[in-house]
Amino acid sequence: MRILVIGSGGREHALAWKLASSPNTTQLYCAPGSAAIDEIATRIPANVNDPNGLASLAELIRADLTVVGPEAPLVTGVAEAFRARGLRLVGPTSAAARLEGSKVFAKEFATRHSIPTARFTTCDTPEKARAVLKKDFRFPIVVKADGLAAGKGVRIAADQAEFDSAVNDMLVERVFGEAGTRVVLEDCLVGREASVMIFTDGRDYKTIVPAQDYKRVYDGDQGPNTGGMGSFSTPGLIDDATLARIKRELIERTLEGMSFEGNPFTGVLYFGLMLTNDGPKLIEYNARLGDPETQAVLLRLDSDLVEVFDALVEGRLGSFRIKWSTDSSVCVVAASGGYPGKFEKGNPIIGLAAASSVEGVVVFHAGTHRDDRGNYLTSGGRVLGVTARAATLADARARAYTAMSMIAFNGMHYRSDIAADSPFDH
Repeated sequence: MRILVIGSGGREHALAWKLASSPNTTQLYCAPGSAAIDEIATRIPANVNDPNGLASLAELIRADLTVVGPEAPLVTGVAEAFRARGLRLVGPTSAAARLEGSKVFAKEFATRHSIPTARFTTCDTPEKARAVLKKDFRFPIVVKADGLAAGKGVRIAADQAEFDSAVNDMLVERVFGEAGTRVVLEDCLVGREASVMIFTDGRDYKTIVPAQDYKRVYDGDQGPNTGGMGSFSTPGLIDDATLARIKRELIERTLEGMSFEGNPFTGVLYFGLMLTNDGPKLIEYNARLGDPETQAVLLRLDSDLVEVFDALVEGRLGSFRIKWSTDSSVCVVAASGGYPGKFEKGNPIIGLAAASSVEGVVVFHAGTHRDDRGNYLTSGGRVLGVTARAATLADARARAYTAMSMIAFNGMHYRSDIAADSPFDH
């Protein structure tokens, strides 16, 4: 098959890496891709926010299958543009992608279909937000921008000053642009976070092995939220009884609800969960694979990803068996100085070859480019996802951090506690 991957980050590097390993892949393209993806796929310049332009590109290269990595093209209607031309694409329609594109829609949808989630309200002015807080909530409280904010549109306010700052940034200063015209205020759930993703053809679904990610920038879950500073996946991360409840109360109610409302979801659906004392509750949806969870879970996928996606777009998932390894995997993100705020660019990266030579390690590039001499430089906030697989979680973690210790660039920082002291090792 001739396969096109849309996107340019660490998730897309992981997708390209896995798709390139398939004997079913005859030609692999990535738009717009990256310098690292260039080593395994043909890069093509593209505007990922231009659905018709992407569809024309797929026609030009005669793509048999297109896989969408980031959320923005899905929300802007790339699936409709492709399907109007009879092109095969892994991803939901823009109407179904509202589960990620609008926090307000997602919360109201969850309420309509009895999907367990935190109590919430919606506000569009600072005055209303403060009044609602005083009347109905107590600290800590979660403040979420309604629209897409690259994983940074969530603040947990511990006191009035932090609440006022969050509301002012979103509703007055518009630090997230149109994404912050409305905010969701919700109770702060207490428990352990987990990420559960599924492949779905709109009728049937297959669960992807669960993962746990780390949003805060510093060790011990301190500092501001980021796009994700690391993740891990291991057998036993979610026990069988809890996973059965997640399927029954969240996954199946979501798929049934979307179909009932006339917007069946096809593609990859992500459930960000809090495992509370009262059971699993929804934190957020994503309409695509998570980042950096993708890097961790794809290392545990023993099936051919091309065959998985082919079954998905053909509506054959119900009879398709996906094989997952009983190994564990850990992804640690190396970030630029200043991230998630203003960060440095153009710093030379050393040690990539040595890190990649560590047994079981793959280094995925999230924000790099090459200079005229072929040397890698930093170009993003999240720069690398150093990912390792091993028979045990402890060994996977050791491999990831051994590889990370071989890499250096000016301002580099990363969390040292990804998968640390986990009770889920085996």
